[in-house]
Amino acid sequence: MTRTAPDDATLDDADGATPTPAVAPAPMRAGERWSWTPYLLSLPGIALCTVFLLAPLAMTALLSLNSFSFYGGIADVWKLDNYADILADSYFHEIFLRTFRIAALVTLFCAVLGAPQAYILRRMTAPWRSLCLLIVLGPLLISVVSRTLGWALLLGSTGLLNQGLLALGLVATPIEFMYTETGVVIALIHVLVPFMVLSVWASLQRLDPQVENAAMSLGAGPATVLRRIVFPQIVPGILSGSIIVFALAASAFATPAIIGGRRLKVAATLAYDEFLNTLNWPLGATVAILLLLANIVIIVGCNRLVERRYKQVFE
Repeated sequence: MTRTAPDDATLDDADGATPTPAVAPAPMRAGERWSWTPYLLSLPGIALCTVFLLAPLAMTALLSLNSFSFYGGIADVWKLDNYADILADSYFHEIFLRTFRIAALVTLFCAVLGAPQAYILRRMTAPWRSLCLLIVLGPLLISVVSRTLGWALLLGSTGLLNQGLLALGLVATPIEFMYTETGVVIALIHVLVPFMVLSVWASLQRLDPQVENAAMSLGAGPATVLRRIVFPQIVPGILSGSIIVFALAASAFATPAIIGGRRLKVAATLAYDEFLNTLNWPLGATVAILLLLANIVIIVGCNRLVERRYKQVFE
């Protein structure tokens, strides 16, 4: 019988070395041709974004450059007088400061309440998890106006909250929640906390429960596990939820209008009044543009700071 010479792989096996599989080189591809297909497929989305987002924003920005007078109406001129008036007037400074103070408080409390809720929901068993998740997300199925009116009934001087505090003897007189920042913050937290729960919930899906068990088996306590393992992993979810909550809270209209009333104006109610009450559309457009720009600056700045602090998590 003819004996053939062993190939390289056989010689490697004989020497005790690990055989190296031969990898065929990738076939040479011809020069790629320019294709318009991805751009053509994106045209419907680009057109939809342009018509319903970019075009209204551009029209609002152009309107903010016009001037207004009670006798002449809107004058088609290009000036920055509206921006100068807002930036120089302490009345507008107070309104914008109140707007972002309320948004920051709502975002903070939503993060404090929403992140533990999402973590507890994740550790629940299947039947209870679905039921509690439905309870948490249930408010999203109800109109914001209806929920805010319900809070107005609860927070009023004769509402259930004050009546309960008076009955328990904790207060001597009703606490003023209506037409205050406290009442607005409470109502907005109830409206927006589901968005934080959803964001943190999505981030927790990437966390392996066995990592926590391994840390505890190595001697780490529950507080250390939460601080060193769980929290860094859910930072992206908290950040995305904070962006959503802050943007929605800063631009909220229905809740501040009902709970805050006309005495407690925020940027959204100010723009509404300028558009529909005083009919000063250019000034209202200026308020809207400044609110948008301030939101972008604050959100992008906080995003950069958090990503720099937890750089390894985002990589």
